[in-house]
Amino acid sequence: MSIYKKYFPITNQYTYLNTPASGLLPEPVLQWRHNHDLDFFVMGSMLKMKQAEVLTEVREKVGTLFNCAPNRVALTPNFSYGFNTLLEGIPRTQKVLLLEQDYPSLNWPFTSREFDITYVTIDAELESAVEAAFAKAQPNIFAFSMVQWINGIKIDQDFLKKLKTAYPETLFFADGTQYLGTEVFDFENSALDVIGASTYKWMNAGYGNGLFMFKERVAAYGDPKTTGFNSLQGKYKPQEGSFIGRFEPGHQDTLNYGSLGAAIDLIKEVGMSTIDQSIKELSEEARSAFIERGLLEDAVVGRKGHSNIFNLKGDRVLYKRLRENDILCIERGDGIRVGFHYFNTQDDLNVLLKVLDCTL
Repeated sequence: MSIYKKYFPITNQYTYLNTPASGLLPEPVLQWRHNHDLDFFVMGSMLKMKQAEVLTEVREKVGTLFNCAPNRVALTPNFSYGFNTLLEGIPRTQKVLLLEQDYPSLNWPFTSREFDITYVTIDAELESAVEAAFAKAQPNIFAFSMVQWINGIKIDQDFLKKLKTAYPETLFFADGTQYLGTEVFDFENSALDVIGASTYKWMNAGYGNGLFMFKERVAAYGDPKTTGFNSLQGKYKPQEGSFIGRFEPGHQDTLNYGSLGAAIDLIKEVGMSTIDQSIKELSEEARSAFIERGLLEDAVVGRKGHSNIFNLKGDRVLYKRLRENDILCIERGDGIRVGFHYFNTQDDLNVLLKVLDCTL
């Protein structure tokens, strides 16, 4: 049994494979939230007078974990809010490259604003298809999820770096909601210009908090119009019109963003490299077992590497059987989606495989 299950009591009652849908709230974060609200109950506005300090600390924790200067970290309620704010400042004349059937919160903000869009099909040869589309369409913006929400296909970061070298003027926008918190990530040395994420999934920070990280050049490229009194509050938003201030126009909830800070503290306690290794080892074993049983689509089987999210071939009958055996997962696309986090173990995989073998 994983020593980390103690932070997530539900894992002692269920085989929890549903982090791609909803991450768990760890006990240390729950305790932090309890203490915060108790302080608010007792102290009232005296606690809120420290709001700027709390948000500054969270911003710095995000920057340290992912190697991004804190003055280029924006704290948003979720990915969708931040991404729509970003696109409001982008000229509609820009040519955009998207992936077909990518997460709606990534693609719809472009289609609703009538950008000039080209699509790439997601399959086993995704990187080759993207490269060919770049040569033909010459996009100004390439927007994509680091990990696909339905089947877990993960775009290769080394490929992204090569592509960025070949097309340095193209802006790379990434949704990291199904990615951040699963492996070591260095934003400053990545190919990405922007990455945003809702952090209730793999970072286990609870709902109502998210983050965005930007490279320096992005501020000069777009001009979001969102603003408010909080746009200039805090150490890293020194003047009206500051870029990250555009993403934080109103009162920021110290409970929600403080929860993100507490979640990062737990990640640091466990160790991001430990989380990375644990997830990779179990996911590779799961992938082999699923391939052996013919449970994965060809697009996933044909790739060299994969993420920790899988869509298993199966119908409503199989889904009901999994739930009857206390395996928490979800129906997505044409199958059943499962995902493995660092608190998952070989025993969790064995429980899943046992039910699958009895059903198939």
